[in-house]
Amino acid sequence: MAQPKPQRPDWMDEATYQALPAQLELREVRVRVRQRGFRTKVVVVVTTLLDADAYTAEDLADLYRLRWHAELDLRSLKITLGMDVLRCKSPAMVRKELWARLLAYNLIRAVMAQAAEEQGADPRELSFTGALQALTAFGERLLNAEEIQRDELYEWLLLTIGAHQVGDRPDRVEPRARKRRPKDYPNLNGPRHQARNFQYAKG
Repeated sequence: MAQPKPQRPDWMDEATYQALPAQLELREVRVRVRQRGFRTKVVVVVTTLLDADAYTAEDLADLYRLRWHAELDLRSLKITLGMDVLRCKSPAMVRKELWARLLAYNLIRAVMAQAAEEQGADPRELSFTGALQALTAFGERLLNAEEIQRDELYEWLLLTIGAHQVGDRPDRVEPRARKRRPKDYPNLNGPRHQARNFQYAKG
């Protein structure tokens, strides 16, 4: 099926909009989900991969199912790298904070890919948290080491990261709930000194 180009959104400049094709050829694939316990029984996948012989419905279904990795990557960024709460105040500094986290994430993934190649494993089989802990432990020694010693330390770093493998847990289901209970205190909705003065006045 052919999908016409929509109206230009406000955030897109005119040059970028004009560079897009007038219409896009799409392929719609209906996939039946046969996995027991899944609520969804039929999934419709829309793709620009038009060649049905090269990209079968089963291949597209497997790729669609791998989208769970996007959730894991976001968790690594938000929780492991602490991007769930941004601390900068101005938009420019927030953008720098985001880019710094993304750079750190990609660098860690690059080292994990090297460690996986050394171990003959898939990079997705290695723990992101374990890799970050190993890099933190080795970081200072790598910075201060001589060139020959640095190469040896880096090999040990790759071995350490490769040893942190995660279990194969297909179709894992986790409840969207917090394990830790929040403290029974009100939220701090203003400057701390105002809250102190208010508490002092009450006391």
